[in-house]
Amino acid sequence: MPTSDSKTESAQLLQGASGLLRLAEIASQSGAQRIAQEAKSIGDRVTEGLFYVACVGQFKRGKSTLLDALVGERILPTGVVPVTTVPTVIRFGAQRRARVRLQTGAWTEVALNAIEQYVSEEHNPQNRKGVAGVEVFVPAPLLEAGMCLVDTPGLGSVFAANTETTREFIPHIDAALVVFGADPPLSGDELGLVAEVAGHVADLVFVLNKSDRTTDAERSAAVGFSRRMLEERLGRAIGPIFQVSALEQVEQRGPVRDWPGLAQALEGLATHSGRLTMAAAQRGMGRLCEQLLNVLEEERQALLRPLEESERRMATLRQTIAAAERSLADLGHLFTAEQQRLSQRFGKRRDAFLEGVRPMARQELAAGLQSQLRGGGPSFRRAALRTAQQIAQRHILPWLESEQVQAEDAFRSTAQRFIELANDFLRRMAGAGLPGLAAIPETASLEEGFRTESRFYFYDFITIARPASPFRYLADVALGVVRGYDTIGADAFQFLELLLETNANRVQSDLEERVRESRRRLEAEIRALLREMTAVAEHALEHARTTQAAGSAAVEAALERLGSVEGELRELRKVA
Repeated sequence: MPTSDSKTESAQLLQGASGLLRLAEIASQSGAQRIAQEAKSIGDRVTEGLFYVACVGQFKRGKSTLLDALVGERILPTGVVPVTTVPTVIRFGAQRRARVRLQTGAWTEVALNAIEQYVSEEHNPQNRKGVAGVEVFVPAPLLEAGMCLVDTPGLGSVFAANTETTREFIPHIDAALVVFGADPPLSGDELGLVAEVAGHVADLVFVLNKSDRTTDAERSAAVGFSRRMLEERLGRAIGPIFQVSALEQVEQRGPVRDWPGLAQALEGLATHSGRLTMAAAQRGMGRLCEQLLNVLEEERQALLRPLEESERRMATLRQTIAAAERSLADLGHLFTAEQQRLSQRFGKRRDAFLEGVRPMARQELAAGLQSQLRGGGPSFRRAALRTAQQIAQRHILPWLESEQVQAEDAFRSTAQRFIELANDFLRRMAGAGLPGLAAIPETASLEEGFRTESRFYFYDFITIARPASPFRYLADVALGVVRGYDTIGADAFQFLELLLETNANRVQSDLEERVRESRRRLEAEIRALLREMTAVAEHALEHARTTQAAGSAAVEAALERLGSVEGELRELRKVA
């Protein structure tokens, strides 16, 4: 039998869902479609009694494997570069299935093994398929009480809570599973991500994953360092940091480590599902009410002003937005210059590396070829190419590791310059004196913005098991007969050069792609804000034009209606 507390909680959830759906209705009537969609989305989730635990952390921290381990089976694709705007929600379902929600709002059922086609950068570059989210249903006991695990590979943006991803999912997050590692340890970008999420939710569970890849001393140092950094950044104690290996758990091998404690912590969240869901409803209600009140104020002022003045203001807004577009183009040119400067700087380091490593690598290959048995031509080619691979790998991989650190530092420096340029643009926009422009943040911060994950695609050192073609095989047989090993050796030297050049160029390509993607996101976010402000102002102007044409009585009635709706929103905000 339900207790009085559970009845009260259920009534509060019902009230919250009802308020959000009413807010969505008002927003739709006012032309604020983004607010309407977001309010409806939160209201629907509250009605279903779902609470969301977002798994956050940088790329390659093992988040997908961790979520697989929590639900007890392999569900999510691992080792893929994610599409940052496509979150994946794992929720309870009696039958295993998956569905994709498009940006149009339509749902499409897909096979479980086809998820990667929608959430990976390889199969859905820059989200060209227009995917808004993916839901996976599994019969996992952990999820039965309403918990949903959310894989959010790209939480955060240049403007906190202003990208499409954060607009849709930060209000839905009720708790966060923060995943980091010991090698490398917690980064500044990850700290910024945790701080952003902590500004919206109180319940954070911290996990140091891949514990099987480090020594006890390394893990202890990483945990101590991470705890100090997190508590300093958040200004409070953070509780336990669970040291686990998600891969060991999935493969059912190795020690359990802190896995029981992690499971208990998540089960503890499940016992407070009502509180967490209600908190999400209240957060969403308060924020969206505030935004909608600003929209209604614009509508009120349009009714009170002479129509000619409103039309002049609309013309000014269009001019300001046109100027903003030009500013974005200027910003792009400046950033391109920074990108080119970075490319040149990296190119010099790459050339210096290649100049220094080529003589050593060639000497090692020459010595290796001398020691190879001179048997048949095909077997000599296989041995020669394997030797070239081993030498290249021995020289390149340590350099790639150090160069990644250099690239990260260079990227951060460029990002800081871009942020300064963007902030100057934002200050000029905020000084335009137009009501709608107040929604634009005054500043953008580096840690909130440039979290584009590294995509260092290093060349795979694929073992050559056989010659590339029958013709090559026959040619090698002939070379072996005539003792033409120098020809095969020359091919091995060319292969070594290919390995060195390819790997050196990959790092530069990755860095440039990160810079381009961050620039694209910033520009897209600003343009989305400008489009929304234009839509709200145009709706207010059109409503004022129609109402004023109907006479003063119609204007008075419209103002009275606005007053009533504003009063209703203020009451809803009080509940939040």
